[in-house]
Amino acid sequence: MELRVHQSSACGASDSFETTLPMTTSAAILPASTRRSILLLSFATFSSMAAQRICDAMLPELARVFSVSLAQAAQVVSLFAVVYGVSQLFYGPLGDRLGKFRIVTFATLACCVGSVMAVFASSLDMLVIARMLVALAAAAVIPLAMAWTGDAVANQQLQETLARIGLGTTLGIVGGQLMGGVLTDTLGWRWAFGFMTLLFGVVGALLFVDWRRQQAAVVLLAQAKPEPVVRPGFVSQALIIITGAWSRVVLLVAFVEGAAGFGVLAIWASHLHAVLGLTLSAAGAIVALFGLGGMLYMTVARQLIRRFGEHGLAALGVCLLGLAAVIVGFTPYWLLAIPASLMGGFGFFMFHNTMQANATRMAPKARGTAVSLFASALFLGQSVGVLLAANLIARLGSGLVIALGGGVLTLAGLFFARALHQRDDLD
Repeated sequence: MELRVHQSSACGASDSFETTLPMTTSAAILPASTRRSILLLSFATFSSMAAQRICDAMLPELARVFSVSLAQAAQVVSLFAVVYGVSQLFYGPLGDRLGKFRIVTFATLACCVGSVMAVFASSLDMLVIARMLVALAAAAVIPLAMAWTGDAVANQQLQETLARIGLGTTLGIVGGQLMGGVLTDTLGWRWAFGFMTLLFGVVGALLFVDWRRQQAAVVLLAQAKPEPVVRPGFVSQALIIITGAWSRVVLLVAFVEGAAGFGVLAIWASHLHAVLGLTLSAAGAIVALFGLGGMLYMTVARQLIRRFGEHGLAALGVCLLGLAAVIVGFTPYWLLAIPASLMGGFGFFMFHNTMQANATRMAPKARGTAVSLFASALFLGQSVGVLLAANLIARLGSGLVIALGGGVLTLAGLFFARALHQRDDLD
């Protein structure tokens, strides 16, 4: 087995050459420097996901403060997702050329600007603009972190390592929803964005130090003067990806996952608050258990991957999520929402981790672009899901909307699990 390490040139050009290092199947054999970089990327994905979810529990408060409807207040989530999704198309090729880790570093630092603007927003429109600026920068973090990991880790270890990167994403869901609810209930919604400002600043500084270390190491490796890696243009890369039958399956299911999964998840806390009478803090804490369920999956991911394989993980994961959505949507007892959120998160990340692994394999020679297309489909789906869910609540009720979202994702996941059996034929 071999570990492929794509390096950046001393002047900053990305992935201009690669070295090949022998490795065993043990994850412990990864160099300490690689493990450290993966840990920092986990911090960055935590920050990015926390920024996405920080507004979930505060939507009723934003509607009250700015005297708007819940659907209008939901723009801070939906438009964030739109900008986030579209920006993927820009960051993928940029990361392939200028360096994935480098782009993640400066994007994380740039998120501070939009977070500061959000702190001082005096109207909903200003807050939406600030959130869009954060989304523009944060869009680089998760897909390029995944792509960098795909470059640095062998395929046999990839899904396990992505699970570690995913731990940061999962904790971001927990931290974002919990801090959004707690800070809104106690100190006020502006403090939640103040927390994000500090978080992005600290994580960005740590990434910058590690990036400079990587650059210093590249200067030494550059003496070998290996042949440069020639890459096609973005349009050519994108065409290669979207014309592949399996790639289209992954991107289509990613869009549905974003709409029915991440999109509908945004109204879970509001449902618990409005229907079951919980405070925003309590509702945010219960929905944060969704992320805790994901954390539990990450701790046993290696064993489950080996036991069930990709097909089993996808099928079992969406079934657990669908059952959890039905419980949360229809239970009159808030206590039942606690195990349901935990189970839903566990199942969702069984499925999502499988999707991520397949996204990184769509185009190994243009991994940044491929993962960016995947993330774009995911978060554009989320924006559609948030808007659709917010408008359907008035007609169907939030409980039915949550249950329907779980049902749609269950069907999509079962379709994907079946397609995994046919993957060789598709390609």
